[in-house]
Amino acid sequence: MEKENTTLWIEFVLTGLTYQQQWKIPLFLLFLVIYLITIVGNLGLITLIWNDPHLHIPMYFFLGSLALVDTWLSSTVTPKILFSLLAKSNLISLSECMVQFFSFVLCATMECFLLAAMAYDRYAAICNPLLYPVVMTNRLCIRLLVMTFVVGILHASIHEGMLFRLTFCNSNIVHHFYCDVMPLLKISCTDPSLNYLIVFIFSGSIQAFTILTILVSYTLVLFTILKKKSVKGIGKAFSTCGAHLLSVSLYYGSLLFMYLLPATQKVHDEDMMDSVFYTVIIPVLNPIIYSLRNKQVKDSLAKFLKSV
Repeated sequence: MEKENTTLWIEFVLTGLTYQQQWKIPLFLLFLVIYLITIVGNLGLITLIWNDPHLHIPMYFFLGSLALVDTWLSSTVTPKILFSLLAKSNLISLSECMVQFFSFVLCATMECFLLAAMAYDRYAAICNPLLYPVVMTNRLCIRLLVMTFVVGILHASIHEGMLFRLTFCNSNIVHHFYCDVMPLLKISCTDPSLNYLIVFIFSGSIQAFTILTILVSYTLVLFTILKKKSVKGIGKAFSTCGAHLLSVSLYYGSLLFMYLLPATQKVHDEDMMDSVFYTVIIPVLNPIIYSLRNKQVKDSLAKFLKSV
């Protein structure tokens, strides 16, 4: 009888970023500005790379792909934030929730592998400059991008499938501003132990593999740079790697803090601030970081502005 009287929720209520009415309009304007800058910055970077033949090399191929993923990630999360800040009800249907979650996992996974591919590209360019055109061919770049997309699809599908085994009957209040796996597992009335295990195995493996690839690549790059006797050569090598290292540090720093810090040491607000950082702030910072720290991008931008 208890099971028969149980209500299975097919709609969720996202608590959003704030309960205080006086903060909703300022936050709406802030996130709207950030979103517009994200779209313009990333799509502008893609256009710049597409139009300038000097940027048709593997490093900028991956950078343009990263900009596209950042645009996709921001568009997955930010419009819902904007809507929830203005709407009286923050309801989201189960189907909408699953679509948003799938898109988020796909983008997050692709970003991890793209950052790893960019690190390998820098390793090939600095450690084996003579063999670089042979190693980093267009075919290899396309294969890496396709592999990144396929792994992203598979990873998102695994977690999506695991979510469909759950039922939500105790509560439909999701303490977050978008549908992420951890807040959903916390309100499941089905035992989510297997889901936690799958998250730990697959997400942990992807982060460990990509971080290890980045660390090994840049360790070898560092040794190669230190062997250079030319101060100009050292400066050029650091300038080409600096933007990517900063982007990697920001992205993985927020992810590791989000998923490795024990849940008992965090509160919902801290979880949401971490999520805001890697879903909203990092996508707007990446085009700025790569534009300001990269001479070729700055030169291409200057040429483009003069031609307009």
